[in-house]
Formats: sequence, structure tokens, C-alpha cells
Amino acid sequence: MRRQGDIKIKNVCMLSTHGYFDPVPRLGRTDTGGQVIYVLQLAKALSTCKIKVDIYTRWFDSSKSQIDLVPDYPDVRVIRIRAGRWEFIPKEDIYDILPELADNMMGFIREKNLHYDLFHGHYVDGGIVTLDIAKAFDKPAFFTAHSLGAWKREQMGGEPEDMEKKYKFSHRISEELRIFKSVKGQTVTTKVQKEKLEQLYGFTSDNIVVIPPGVDVHTFCPLKADERRVKTGVPDRYVFCLGRIDSNKGHDLLLNAFDMVRKVIPDVHLVIGGGSPIPQPTELEVLATMRRLIDEKGIHSRVHIVGYVPDKLLVASYQQAELFVLPSIFEPFGITALEAMACAKPVIASKFGGIKDVISSGENGLLIDPSNTIEFADAMIMLLRDRHLAESMGQEGCKTIHSYFSWQSIAERHIAFYEKLMNV
Repeated sequence: MRRQGDIKIKNVCMLSTHGYFDPVPRLGRTDTGGQVIYVLQLAKALSTCKIKVDIYTRWFDSSKSQIDLVPDYPDVRVIRIRAGRWEFIPKEDIYDILPELADNMMGFIREKNLHYDLFHGHYVDGGIVTLDIAKAFDKPAFFTAHSLGAWKREQMGGEPEDMEKKYKFSHRISEELRIFKSVKGQTVTTKVQKEKLEQLYGFTSDNIVVIPPGVDVHTFCPLKADERRVKTGVPDRYVFCLGRIDSNKGHDLLLNAFDMVRKVIPDVHLVIGGGSPIPQPTELEVLATMRRLIDEKGIHSRVHIVGYVPDKLLVASYQQAELFVLPSIFEPFGITALEAMACAKPVIASKFGGIKDVISSGENGLLIDPSNTIEFADAMIMLLRDRHLAESMGQEGCKTIHSYFSWQSIAERHIAFYEKLMNV
């Protein structure tokens, strides 16, 4: 392991304060998606480099333990800190309880006599708390935004007053800029995010490093020739989409395009996975829109909204799909697309997100405008008809993931990033 000077990082504190953060998370629940995977996998990979990692999150469910070990990784813990009432708070509404969360976290660290070499906040709420905690303990603060408020506002459109009321964009953007200016260093997951920092925030700095998300290549891999297919309960031939059910995920655009596809490819189905067991109002609105479109187009028998996909079926769901689609209007990256690529599945993704830094369209996947229904449908039809092209594209995608996106390599890049800036 490469070390610079006499820096020896032994203990790292991560903060991911919103959503349902568990050692084995139920993905698809409100505010519980790619960021949770990212933080957990990064922590696990850092622990293989002899670094202990504690991940702090908000404690809002009294049935949960305050401290949980991550299975098979004894040096990674999830620690929950009380703030506010015993109830879930969506990330857009969490700002008011962050000072209490920071105070209680400081008290916990002092009570347990814990020592961290650095603090790394994730998303704007985690970054806000990180600044306070790092200052209190006189340690360096690092940050990963994952999603940029100004970019999301730009991509989502809508009535400005309604969007501001719902997403608190002005407050979020001002806090993001404060974090950018205050931390020791920050990572962005794509080059386009770095460009958006300068374009939308007027911010540029030498301490910004592009480090993409990684993939667990030991778990997400192609189906072996002698491996039995797992029964997933969905039709044999299907297009797969997996992610949170949210207004920026483009499910309506996908349904419009699939309506064209099913008229040309009579035996193909669409499987949409993801969602919360107890959906919040935003998710219910999106689901209602999806079901209305399904009704209007008469495609009940061809579209399967399966909800949360359990771990035991997740890899098989990727492996057995004809192709994977990421139709988001706004998507800073899209870890699910990388997981599909690791399983050697061809991916069709929105050209408006960070995934465009990974996919060379026509080689290891296809980039499309999801709002262009004909373009989106034609891309699916082409891959469904041309099995040789689909297989070739899937294999190239798999090679890309193994070469550049294993979590071990991502962890080593983070260590180098920390060490370079720790004493600057």
C-alpha cells in the first residue's frame, strides 16, 4: 500500500445522515439508493487496507441498535445518532435537525473516547454536519456531494415556486457552496460534475478530485455456463430498470418508449424494480403517474412493477435481463448501470448524467435522450433484435468495469486523495 511521508490513516469517520442506512440496506426505500451502496462499499474496501471506518447516520427507528457491525467486515460499523423525533425525515426536510445531530454526535464521540484521523461527509446534509464535527475535533474535513442541487434544479425544470418549496434548492445550494469552500478536499464522481461546479456555482479548486463509484465485481458478474438460473418470478425475456421511484428517474419516459418497443417485439416485457415498503408522498405520486400511463397504453400484461428487489434475487435479475435501462432525467452517476455492466448486460442510459464518462456509445453501451421517445425505443429494439451486438456490448461493458471500477482500486484512490491533502 502506497503511503506518503509519515501519514498513517487508521480511523476514518464517514457521515451519511439521511435515508435508511443499515449494514445490509433495503435499497429503493425513500432516499436509500446508490449513495448508501457507495458509502458502504467504500468503507468495506478501506477496511481491507487496514483502516477502521465508522459510518454515522441519523437514528430515527427505536427498534434499531445504536451500533451495528457490517457483516464480514469487523472494522466497519454503522453508528446511529439521535436527532429530532422518532420518525423518518426526507432529505429535503432534514436541515432543521442537523445542529442537534452534530451536537449529539460530538457527545457520543467524546463519551466513547473515539479518535478519527479525518471526517468525510456525503451529500449536503452529511457535509453540513461534517464541517461542525471536524472543526470541533480539529481534524480535516472531506466531502462528496453525490448530487448537486443547482444541477438537479437545472435538469428537472417545473414551476420554480413549486420546485423550491419541495426541494429547498436555494438553501441547499448555499450550503453546498459553503461546504465546497470549507473542506480540505472533495471528490466528484464524474468530470461533468466538476464542470458543473464551475459552471453553476462559480467554484473551482485544486483540491477537487474525480473518483467514480465502484462495483463489487465478485458479486456482480456474468452468469457462468454451468450455473443454474435463479427463479426470479418474472418473464423469461425482459428489459430491466432498477432504482428509486422518484420524479427525476424517468419512469414515464421509459413507459412511453416501451409502448413502442412492445408493438415491434411481441415477447419482451419490462421489469421495473425499486421502491419503498412504506412510500412517501413523492413516490406515491410517481407510482400513480406510472400506473396511469400503463392504463392508458393498455400494457398491464407487459409491464411488471416488482418493487424492492431482495439481495438474493438482485444479481440474477441483472444476469437474466436482455438489457438494462437507466432513463433518468437527472442522474449524477448511476451505480445500477455499472452493476449491470459488470454482469455483462448491455446498458442504455441517459446521456444527461455522469454515466456518459463511463459509456462510449456504440462500444460498451448506448447513450440516448430519454425524452426522445423514438430514439429511446429504437435503441431498445436494436439490441433486442441483434443478439450479437447486445452480447458484444455487454462484454465490452464488463471489461470496462473490471479495468477501472473495482472497489479496491477506488479505495486506493481515496487513500491517495486523503494523504495528498491531509497536511496541505
